[in-house]
Amino acid sequence: MRRPLLLLALAASTASAQTPPVKPGWQWSTDTVMKVVNAVRAGRSLAPKQWPGGARVGVLLSFDVDNETVQLRFGEPTVGALSQGQYGSRVALKRVVDLLDRNRIPASFFIPAVSLMIAPQQVDIIKKSGRHEFAVHGWIHEMNTTLPGPVERDLVKRAIDTLTSMTGTRPVGYRAPSWNFSPNTLNIVREMGFLYESSLMADDSPYELLQNGQPTGIVELPVEWILDDAPLFSPQGNAYANPRDVARVWMDEFDRAYAEGTMFLLTMHPHVSGHRSRIVALEMLIAHIKSKPGVWWGTHRAAAEYVKKQAGM
Repeated sequence: MRRPLLLLALAASTASAQTPPVKPGWQWSTDTVMKVVNAVRAGRSLAPKQWPGGARVGVLLSFDVDNETVQLRFGEPTVGALSQGQYGSRVALKRVVDLLDRNRIPASFFIPAVSLMIAPQQVDIIKKSGRHEFAVHGWIHEMNTTLPGPVERDLVKRAIDTLTSMTGTRPVGYRAPSWNFSPNTLNIVREMGFLYESSLMADDSPYELLQNGQPTGIVELPVEWILDDAPLFSPQGNAYANPRDVARVWMDEFDRAYAEGTMFLLTMHPHVSGHRSRIVALEMLIAHIKSKPGVWWGTHRAAAEYVKKQAGM
């Protein structure tokens, strides 16, 4: 564990030293505005006319299995916070997977490699049903936007290698830690041969990523903070929401996706939603969705493969 932590410390100091002074946007030239905006942008929509089996809506459930890495990434963890993260692998993950498997629902699990190394028993829990997908979520949930390109690339490469070794399958999906891109992230995603990416927020439906105005062939499965459990379930501060209220938000989002015939993608964290009172929200959502006809449940990989084929890519 010492090498990655040293790399992150070096990266942070290097990034700080290399960061140029920031000018406010009103001082930018039009060329600068366009260059910044077009570096990574949504391209053509990949929303299919229908989902597999003629389904009206695609439902993609995802879980970011961060556990202790949320604390470890900054290099100053506390014992109490680490124990809160350990709850994810010790208790919550099995509770979440059992709920999915009882309902025969596939899901995608985005896992920082260090999270899996700390608790390797998570592999068997997720693999047991044969329905679920493992995907990359960084090495130690690092702040990739602060890293020099070579360091960010090294961490993604080692995350891929670790997940491949531990799960037996090379991951094809990437979700950036903290849902953000550095100037190097898209180049790394393309170089590593990922099928899809799932960190950005330009649409409710799948789309192709553009880089400097050019199509990349990378499928973006967009996320949104409204459809993330962590901000709504934070027990610190004033943001905490009743699980049943959260379920209502998610059900309303699904109902509109159903009416529009598009996609519903939800991001959760086992150490957040896997608590006894909070998993009620996921139970209510699943029951609500299952009451509707014409729903396709899929992993992110299955959705990306499907929309890419439908688009003739």
